Amino acid sequence: MGRGRLEAFSDGVIAIIITIMVLELKAPQAATPRALLALSPVFLSYALSFLVVAIMWVNHHHLIHGVRAVDGTLLWWNNALLFAMSLIPFSTAFLGENPRSPQAVSVYGANLAP
Repeated sequence: MGRGRLEAFSDGVIAIIITIMVLELKAPQAATPRALLALSPVFLSYALSFLVVAIMWVNHHHLIHGVRAVDGTLLWWNNALLFAMSLIPFSTAFLGENPRSPQAVSVYGANLAP
């Protein structure tokens, strides 16, 4: 397998992760400043997660371009990274809905630790 195929697969998974995160943003029922303000924890958790995913994508891009050969070990490590990243939409939604919960912060932090 070539480096390009690995990068293309990873880019696709990361694009889906970002899509899932943005689909969690729901418009408020009322068109009022108070209703928008009530959504701020959800939006802020999304913005933070988008930044984290963007940083991970850029780093992944640089790492893959330094790879000389794609082997089984690299494929499994890449899949492990993508698995951890695929949980980001869940931990983001959990944190956004429970911004003051120590459990939500812990789950979010643990998800971003790898």
